[in-house]
Amino acid sequence: MAFKAQAPGAVSEINVTPLVDVMLVLLIIFMVITPMLQKGVSVDLARVNNPRMMQAADKEDATVLAITRDGKCYLGADTITMDKITGKVKDRVADKLDKTVYIKSDARAKYGDVVSVVDAVRAAGVDSIGLLAEKVQTRGAAAAATAETQ
Repeated sequence: MAFKAQAPGAVSEINVTPLVDVMLVLLIIFMVITPMLQKGVSVDLARVNNPRMMQAADKEDATVLAITRDGKCYLGADTITMDKITGKVKDRVADKLDKTVYIKSDARAKYGDVVSVVDAVRAAGVDSIGLLAEKVQTRGAAAAATAETQ
């Protein structure tokens, strides 16, 4: 008597392995790309209690000057010397309606360096300067935020 091979029945379970593979690849891609999305130079901003929100500083065409703790200046992501700040800023804001220049300084930068940059920006004819800072996170506010989420 001959044995007849039967085809296996249909599997009604979801195969999770390809889904996990795709999700891990996407996670790795996002982890690699996210640091590259930051525009400009990162500095440790000064912390203040009563900041004013400046969403315009996050726009693509915003003019942002950064001052690092060692006194180097950056216009966007490019290094710039003090004597060229006035000319470059004047060129950048010449055709804009919003002529605000945003300055983000490291909390440990020298006060004289920040004043020199502000003076150079004022010499470019800019009257509106935004100083970027971070809001101080207090324990009470953190506890209140945690209580609200629960």
